[in-house]
Amino acid sequence: MQQAWQKVDPTLYVRLYRQKSVSVLSKIPDGSIAGLIEILNAARCENKQVFVCGNGGSASTASHFAAGLSKEGSWGRDRRFRALSLNENVSWLTALANDTDYAEIFVEQLKNYAQPGDVLIAFSGSGDSENIIRAVTWANEHELCTIGISGKTGGRLGKVVEHKVLVDTTHMGHIEEAHFLIQHLITYYFMETE
Repeated sequence: MQQAWQKVDPTLYVRLYRQKSVSVLSKIPDGSIAGLIEILNAARCENKQVFVCGNGGSASTASHFAAGLSKEGSWGRDRRFRALSLNENVSWLTALANDTDYAEIFVEQLKNYAQPGDVLIAFSGSGDSENIIRAVTWANEHELCTIGISGKTGGRLGKVVEHKVLVDTTHMGHIEEAHFLIQHLITYYFMETE
């Protein structure tokens, strides 16, 4: 049986959604973001690779973040970010997903590129994506610095990363909005303050 949805005034919905967004975004922990800035600054100074990954909307955020660090965060600087989104190589991703297991798509790329001291940043709304968990677990075992950016509970991701930022909501739209703001806060710090 199809569920009947209550008609809501679109203007009211937009206003209420935006109010909730502002509330969620205002609760992003400043200290956690400052800590990530320090980690990334050290990685840049030490010429370490920064890997970023995610699924779905988080894949888009990961790609945007890697591009932002590499361009805006590096433009005109002697020391530049070596940031790479593990979501970008479609041929490799689909080959791994088809020939091995979708849960291995990030781990297998890390095996080719990662070195001890590199950084892995994982975006996950739920914190429970198996390919993310496997990548972080592998990274921990191979002495990478691991960062998880997730929703309210952090899921399994929150339990396996060294550093985490949790967005105080379970609403996926608001989680993804916050993730996007987090990556902009970090990128624009490097762009506008150095």
